[in-house]
This record gives sequence, C-alpha cells and structure tokens, in this order.
Amino acid sequence: MCSSFRRTARSLTQLYETALRPLGMRATQFTVLQVLSVAGEVSQGRLGEMLAMDSTSLTRALAIMNRQGWIAERRGEDHRERRLRLSEAGDAQLRRALPVWEKVQAGLRDRLGEQAWNGLLESTREVTGAAMEVMAGVNEPANRHTGGTA
Repeated sequence: MCSSFRRTARSLTQLYETALRPLGMRATQFTVLQVLSVAGEVSQGRLGEMLAMDSTSLTRALAIMNRQGWIAERRGEDHRERRLRLSEAGDAQLRRALPVWEKVQAGLRDRLGEQAWNGLLESTREVTGAAMEVMAGVNEPANRHTGGTA
C-alpha cells in the first residue's frame, strides 16, 4: 500500500507543482497557506499535526515561506513555541493560487468522476487516520521491545 500511495502522491505533487510554478509556489506551500487561512494562528507543532508533516520538513518549508513574507510568526507564552498565521502577503498569494489549484482539482474531478473523487477523498482520510493511530501505538513506550511479544 505504501508504494502505491507514494507513487500517487508523487504524480499528484508533480501535477499541482507544474500548475503552481508560474506563481513561484510549491504544492506544500499552498497547503500550508490553505491550512493557516482556515485555522488562524496555530503553533508550529499543531500545524505539523494538521498537515501530518514531520518537524524538519515543516521547518524548512516555513523558513522559505517566511522569507517570502507569506507567514507571520510570534513567540508563544512559552518562548520556545512559535505561533504562526497567514500574513497579508500570504493571503494575497493564496488568493492568486486558488484559481490555479481549483482548475487542477476540477480537471481531476472531471477525469475521475464525482463518485470516484468523493470515494478517494474519504479513503485517503481513513488511511491517514489509521496510519496515525498505528504510529501512535508504535511510539508508545509499552509497545517498544527488543524481542518476544509484549
């Protein structure tokens, strides 16, 4: 299953990035802007959870987006915490990119058909949730062992 999803993810990423390239934007950056536009201000940790994205990749993406002026950040009450939100420039970039994104979405939806489109969206949500639950179980200290059964 992993290989199939990775192959699909690479194909979809290439499709969206080709469409977004004239705007100087990557698919990951679009997704971050989109999530921040809905979520408002969130901690970097919470944003990573929302995106199911590892800290290193998210930090790298945010650094680029910060240089572009697309996100605004401030320190939280705990000064180690970064609080992130969409900046005015980020909102403007998202508004420029939305029609491009929507055109790709419409093309895929037309090609797949509405029923398959909706089924795939539901299936990917279910697989993502299941994978996160399994990962949480794998990371629990009681489930870590070097041999035998727990």
